[in-house]
Amino acid sequence: MNDPQRPVLVDGEWHLYYLYNADYPEGNGTEWHLATSTDMVTWKNRGIAIEKYRNGLGDILTGSAVVDERDTAGFGAGTIVALTTQQDDGVQRQSLFTSTDGGRTFQDYEGNPIMDNPGAADWRDPKVVWDDAHEQWVMVLAEGERLGFYTSRNLREWTYVSDFAREGYGLLECPDLFEMVDPVSGRRTWVLGASADAIRTGGTTGFAYWTGAWDGERFTAEAEEPQWLDGGADFYAAVTWDDPRDGDRGRLERRFALAWVNNWSYARDLPGGTWQGGSLSTTREITLREVDGRLTLLSQPVAAVTAHEGPVRSGVAPVEMAAGEITSLPVRGTGGAYRLRATVSAPDGGEVRLRLGSSDGGEVTVGYDAEAGVVFLDRRRDQVADTLPATYRQVRVAPVDADGMLVLDVIVDASSIEVFAGEGRASLTSAAYVDLAGGVTVEAVGAAARIRDVALSPLAVNDPNAP
Repeated sequence: MNDPQRPVLVDGEWHLYYLYNADYPEGNGTEWHLATSTDMVTWKNRGIAIEKYRNGLGDILTGSAVVDERDTAGFGAGTIVALTTQQDDGVQRQSLFTSTDGGRTFQDYEGNPIMDNPGAADWRDPKVVWDDAHEQWVMVLAEGERLGFYTSRNLREWTYVSDFAREGYGLLECPDLFEMVDPVSGRRTWVLGASADAIRTGGTTGFAYWTGAWDGERFTAEAEEPQWLDGGADFYAAVTWDDPRDGDRGRLERRFALAWVNNWSYARDLPGGTWQGGSLSTTREITLREVDGRLTLLSQPVAAVTAHEGPVRSGVAPVEMAAGEITSLPVRGTGGAYRLRATVSAPDGGEVRLRLGSSDGGEVTVGYDAEAGVVFLDRRRDQVADTLPATYRQVRVAPVDADGMLVLDVIVDASSIEVFAGEGRASLTSAAYVDLAGGVTVEAVGAAARIRDVALSPLAVNDPNAP
């Protein structure tokens, strides 16, 4: 599996589509599979929603589904309309599919493709949103190193209006466009995002975004350089969405996001790295805040995760450590996924390092560098790092502003780790393979350090194929 598609809410149930190739490695071609959830945490597989090779236009790639409440397309109010890229012999076109059974299955639109390729090598991943201020649909297409904007009144006929180009971020994929408001300052902004790769220029890989203005035809960014929703190595093909039950204001104040936990630099080399492998991240809630004068997206695990936690192992007394001291905490994993919370401090500017796992079964290090003002994730000693490209072994960092103290919230699974820090300012998501029954070791580097409020709880594992 790989790219998730933006979920839509149907009768109180979230419908998440994702790309899947059941024929790999014997055959190529992806199609849309469906998973449903009521809490955005536990998902149930519901099978194929849009089959590949069904209309002579090739396999089904990434796109987006919308609920056409206004019947703008003429298929009936409430029809779920999916717009996706189809690819045949390397040519990418945009097609439309409709569902009248609550999003479980889709039918071809007789006018497909609704957008024929103009001769572009990369012309895909349509993200469609409703622009209420201008009473129109807006589509953002990934077109190599630029994003193209198109508008429509009926979802079937589209007009090109502008583009947004940036160099140095590789091939842009899986774009997004949405509006948010900072409930504290009241500032509103549009956000344009895309999955990008800035490794060659010293950046990261994942969801890059720009804040700015949308006037109905053109997006104008507030800054040349993007920000990143996640600083880890494996937060790719991210999608964001709002909850229509939040009301008009609430939908602007918070959104949700998840991503494919993988990286094309080594995706096919990871354990289980076939189309049957891969995973999606924990759903996170994102909010908008002003940080150092710049509107920034903050990330926290969605609140429903706590409902899937087992008994919390806490009661660990605060630990004071001198520079160079290493201590093992009296908590450890149980062999399955778990969540670890802790508050670390390095008032004199040193580092605090938490090693999760074991030296013989694989471990990762989550750390706080108080002097540099960053949280970091180091997986060079996990189970597979020595067999993978150098990209995998790069230490990933994200900026924080914690004044020598940092609250960490870490979710560890069989093949991934997600770090949230600084009240949502920083997050690091990466594939990782560690000893889930291992312990937690703390090290003070360069100066004295302290750790307190340690709590470890097992997480229930969701079987998406359970009846």
